[in-house]
Amino acid sequence: MRRGIAATAMIASLALAATACGGDSDSGDKADGPVTITWWDTSDATNEAPTYKKLVKEFEKANDGIKVKYQNVPFAEAEQKYKTAAQAGKAPDVLRADVGWTAGLAKNQYLAPLEGTPAVKELDSFNQGLVDGAKVDGKLYGVPQVTDALALLYNQDVFDKAGVEVPTTWEELSKAAKTIKKKTGVDGIYLNPDSYFALPFLYGEGGQMVDVDGEKITVNDKAGQKAVQTVMDLIKDGVAVKPDYTDGYNNMQAAFKDGKVAMVINGPWSTADDLTGKAFKEKENLGIASVPAGSSGKAGTPTGGHNLVVYNGSSAAKKTAAQKFVAFMTSKKSQEFASTETGVLPTRDDAYTAPVVADPIKGAFKDVLADATARPNVAGVSDMFAEWTKQYIETLKGNTSVEKGLDTTADKWKSNVQSLKDYATE
Repeated sequence: MRRGIAATAMIASLALAATACGGDSDSGDKADGPVTITWWDTSDATNEAPTYKKLVKEFEKANDGIKVKYQNVPFAEAEQKYKTAAQAGKAPDVLRADVGWTAGLAKNQYLAPLEGTPAVKELDSFNQGLVDGAKVDGKLYGVPQVTDALALLYNQDVFDKAGVEVPTTWEELSKAAKTIKKKTGVDGIYLNPDSYFALPFLYGEGGQMVDVDGEKITVNDKAGQKAVQTVMDLIKDGVAVKPDYTDGYNNMQAAFKDGKVAMVINGPWSTADDLTGKAFKEKENLGIASVPAGSSGKAGTPTGGHNLVVYNGSSAAKKTAAQKFVAFMTSKKSQEFASTETGVLPTRDDAYTAPVVADPIKGAFKDVLADATARPNVAGVSDMFAEWTKQYIETLKGNTSVEKGLDTTADKWKSNVQSLKDYATE
């Protein structure tokens, strides 16, 4: 999941401080005792981690020869910290990796291939698009654990008072926002100034960040320019409030929860927080719909989520134990439990059971996933977003033009062109 520019900034600041404190790969691997594996869980420590700790205990009960050393690692620190630990041969045996990290970690040979292992014995039950996103050079390096997508979240009570319908295009959203402001005094929409949240606009214009098969950077083409210009116009017209550029995500959340803004673009990870706000004391007031479509006539939202990956430097015994652990944590039963307990979205089609889809929030996001598009599966995609966000903010501030901001972004991405060649279809 993505939590906005605050998290992106933390990655850069913490990278230099990361140390090779790793997963104690050489311990707990004795013939006369249980195998001990280490799991770095990057989930939210408050809302999600307690559920995963319960599953760890269940796994240990079912596998008395395996112990799991659980560590919750802050998401913003985890990628760089894992790379540092892997370079020192001290990485954890299992990592909950953002889908955007998998390709880079695999290219650095930090991850073990999982085909033919206990980790993937039920792979046919998973959403195959998510499975394909965990492959690098045709080999599978992760098992999808949770998924997500950006959606249009809205305040149903405000919509009712203004007498507007859920918009299906950005043009309709603009009209609805103006009506809402006129009739209720509530601002229309808050758009997070993080480039990840610009993807629905880009995809809605039929654009992409890169053309992997063509080995080209495409973010600065006509579709990309139209996408960013749409955001600029929404802010200029007062449809979208002027965002905070230092902590956009948290300011967006506060405005939405307090009922000061009628709409936001966000993912399922935000809904537990949304429901703590005074605007959503009644759960039914939180509306969820697909993001509006752009001029292409189609809606588009990025697929996010996390894969469970296994460290390539672990011993054979630890790898086997880690593979069993991954299989357990991504089983139908475990995914159903995690979803009902925390609201995360399963990656298995068979895990969308009656108890899961009975919740209107998860049911709505399941529908949103039908419009989802995978992020480019290339090494360094996290760094690409960080660079784009810098230029995107400068553009939204009016310090550079749309065209120049995107051209600068594309120029900064040139180091990734070689990476694109690695992933191009032969």
